Order: sequence, then C-alpha cells, then structure tokens
Amino acid sequence: MSISLPETFAKLPRYPLLYSHPSPIHPLPALTNLLNRSPKSTPAVTLFAKREDHSSPLACAGNKYRKLEYIVPDILANTLSSSGPGTRPRAITTLVTEGAIQSNHTVQVASVARRLGLESIVILHKATGGALAASPDKPTFLRTGNVQIARLLGAEVRMLEDSSTVGEGDPITPILEGLRAEGRVPYWISSGASLHPLGGLGYARCAFEIAAQEKEQFGESGQFDCIFVACGSGSTVGGLIAGFKLQEKIEAQAPHDTNPAAVTKRPRKVIGILTSPTKPREYHEARVLDFARRAARLIGLDPEEDISLDDVHLDDRFAGTAYGVLDPDGKETLALMAQQDGVIVDPVYTVKAMRGVIHWVKEGDLMKDWSLPSEASSKQSPVNALFIHTGGLSALSAYAELE
Repeated sequence: MSISLPETFAKLPRYPLLYSHPSPIHPLPALTNLLNRSPKSTPAVTLFAKREDHSSPLACAGNKYRKLEYIVPDILANTLSSSGPGTRPRAITTLVTEGAIQSNHTVQVASVARRLGLESIVILHKATGGALAASPDKPTFLRTGNVQIARLLGAEVRMLEDSSTVGEGDPITPILEGLRAEGRVPYWISSGASLHPLGGLGYARCAFEIAAQEKEQFGESGQFDCIFVACGSGSTVGGLIAGFKLQEKIEAQAPHDTNPAAVTKRPRKVIGILTSPTKPREYHEARVLDFARRAARLIGLDPEEDISLDDVHLDDRFAGTAYGVLDPDGKETLALMAQQDGVIVDPVYTVKAMRGVIHWVKEGDLMKDWSLPSEASSKQSPVNALFIHTGGLSALSAYAELE
C-alpha cells in the first residue's frame, strides 16, 4: 500500500523499523454482535482493530516502534565533540531509557539498540504505578515478562526504588554522568518516547496509514468515525490528532469533483482512554495538546490555528486504582476479548482501552457523543469505531494472578 505524505512531512528523516506493509486492520465481528444487542447502541456500531502488535519484525511489536522510527535518524546523526583541538566527535554508544517494571517501551528501545549495534540500559522504577505492590508474586513480577525479554535482548537492567524521572537532583542524571565518565556516549529516550521532540511523528504518519486503509475497507465514501487508543504518556494520541488534522485539511482542499464524498465526511474523532489515575484528566489534556501541536509544527500545520483543546478527547473512567494494576474488570475484559474474537490484549494499556470501547458502545456513550447528520440518522447508518491495539502482550506472564 502506498502512503502519500505531503512534502514537508515526507522530507522528515525516518528509519524503517516496521514491516513494509501496514499493520492490519480487521473487524471484530463477535464483539460487535455482542455489544450491539444492547438497546442503547442504536444505530449499530461496527468495531475494528488495528494491530500495532503485528507491526514490526522486532521483539514485542507495539506502538513505540513507530515513534522510534523518527528518533533513530537523530541517534545516528548525533555526535558529541570532545573539547580541544584535533579531537574527533564521538558517536552514540548507549541508548538509555526508563519505565515501569513491565514497560513495553523499554523492550522496544532495547530491541532497536540491537538493530543499531548499540548497547542499551533499561532503568525500571519499582514505585511507578501499583502493579508491583499489588502482585501476589513479586519475585515473578520482577523477573519475567518484559524484564526477562529486555535481558534476553542484551540490555543492562537497573531497578530503582523510586519513580523519579530525568532532571536535576533525580537518580537518573548520575547514571548518565557515570556513563560519560566511563567513556560511553549515552542517548536519553524518555519514558514512552513522548518528551522527545520527534515523539509524535510516528502516529501522525499512522493517521495517513489508517486513512489509506479506510479506502480499502469502505471505498471513498466511508471512514473510521472514532478511533480509540490507550493514553499513557500521551504522544500516540497527540500524533494521531495532528496526523488526522493534516489528512482532513488535504481532503478538504481536494477538488470536490474528484471525491464528492469528502465534502460530507465528518472529522475523525480520536478518543484516548487514560491508563493511570495519578494525574487529573486536565493535566493529560494539556500534555496531549502540547504533543499534538509539536507534531503539527513539524508536519506542516499551524499548531495554534489548526490544533486546539477541542480536538483532545480523553476519558479517565477506566484508569482503575493504579497504573499497571489488573483489577476484576480488567480480567473480565481480557477473557471477553480472547473468547469473543480470539484477540489477546495486554494487562496495562489495551485492556483499559478496550474497557472504554465496550462501555462507549454498550452504554450508548458513543451514540450520544456522535451527533449524526439527519440524513445518516434517518438511515440508521452504522458508526465505524477503530480500536488501536498498541501491543504489550509480553507483560502477561508477569501477572501471576491470571489463570
């Protein structure tokens, strides 16, 4: 499939980490039929899944590889010049990143380091979220799942008791300084790669990929009306918002005689399901807006004119008691997805995102929110909802409470 990006976006350096074909989109027929039995889900909602867990040949495919595709060129181009005349610049030797104990992001960074022939150091915070504290088998939680895979990939795993992040006075700055003192040249990648200036570009590009797949699925007249995705650090959601804004701007500027259906299409709505209750929704909304505007500026949009807080839609009702904690509702959702459509979701992100999807359809929230045009409403046209599966299945084995 050919993905056509506008010139400004297409010129941005990208290092391929994904398959040459898009991650697949497929319907979820059993779950669709089950949820549409609810009298509140009228007109019908058709559910689809985009399988980012099938996006890359590298270990534990997931959404971070898309982000890293735009960060790798910066890693390869980044050199540090030693002081003094006649010294040579030194290339990056070590990727350093952080996350919670069962972080998917850290595994994907470790895998990219292998691809690039670099070392990797994975810093895991025991106090991030509540998963370790809630685990009935803490030694297993600290040893298996993503921790085990990071070590298999050759990463040096360091576990810290607190959950501080990089900055003055935190425990990570001394680690970076220690590496430099040893003669190594570290490249820091923040948790989830969201704080990196290029962190939102991968999912801005993914929006164009989804738009191209829509044409295969629905022809010129249809689209995915709502896109549901887990929202952790926030740049996946922000990138999608920016990408769809640019895509829709291009569609609106196209001659109407070439695609009359584009005139009546409504903006696609990205709905982020928050996965942690630590910060209020307003904090995450401001953060996602910042990420969306940062990506917008790079891909050719006017960040202030084209992106506003009205474009940010987050739902905090399914975050649970703590980040990474799998509660009874989560276990029920895991089982439901597995037994309805044979799809396995992860215990940290996609399980909460899917809980949100199920609620929005079953309880009629999607139809209340989606003000259908009168013509479409009279025809009882279905709404197409897309769930983005961001990966994370490798963490399952660490959750000893799952049977």
